[in-house]
Amino acid sequence: MAYPLWDQLAQLKNADWIDLTHTFDESIPRFSDFEKAKVSTLFTVKEHGFYVQSWNIVTQYGTHIDAPIHFVENQRYLDQLDLKELVLPLIVLDFSDEVKENADFIVTRDHLIAWEKEHGTIEPDTFVALRTDWSKRWPDVEAFENKDAEGNQHLPGWGLDALQFLIEERGVKSVGHETFDTDASVDVAKNGDIVGERYVLGQDTYQVELLTNLDQLPTRGAIIYAISPKPKDAPGFPVRAFAIKP
Repeated sequence: MAYPLWDQLAQLKNADWIDLTHTFDESIPRFSDFEKAKVSTLFTVKEHGFYVQSWNIVTQYGTHIDAPIHFVENQRYLDQLDLKELVLPLIVLDFSDEVKENADFIVTRDHLIAWEKEHGTIEPDTFVALRTDWSKRWPDVEAFENKDAEGNQHLPGWGLDALQFLIEERGVKSVGHETFDTDASVDVAKNGDIVGERYVLGQDTYQVELLTNLDQLPTRGAIIYAISPKPKDAPGFPVRAFAIKP
């Protein structure tokens, strides 16, 4: 008897699987308002015959998925996202050279128009990841936060007009990035709010933050999986994101 899905899985396992998720612990870089994780061992194999830990973390910890409710009232919780939403064709936008020159780099609509002239029109129903290579600073907290003498962070991010272009004009389903926030730090300071993130989640979709290893992926052709636990009424959770590339 033939089992087509099993055959497809065998084919997929012959492809390259790229882990897009940082390993996390108590010492990782984190959003400044969040406390660090607290981890303790409750039982050990030697003393009790089994190993159990207790983890105390915020929902937006390490590489994580943000559900719409995270920033917008009366939107969906994490457990309400459909499984098929969490597996999407992946497009990687490489702006790592620009970020290397300017840590405050903001991707704008004009940048995306120029990118399309070189790489082709961004397809609908895709996940678009912003590659900045900021993840290479992980897990060095000081390097990742990149604060100036006044204590202000300088991290790159999406411009609101770029996000509106992707979602409204190109029909993109979701976005992701390597930093704490959707918005660049200078935009957050200027606007007094995370307007880009509020916009994305207000479209009743999700995003994934603190991705890594985007430099190992092609511009097109890979598939991203954003798999997390299913806590009830949660605004997000640490995610095991990975991609399969041809």
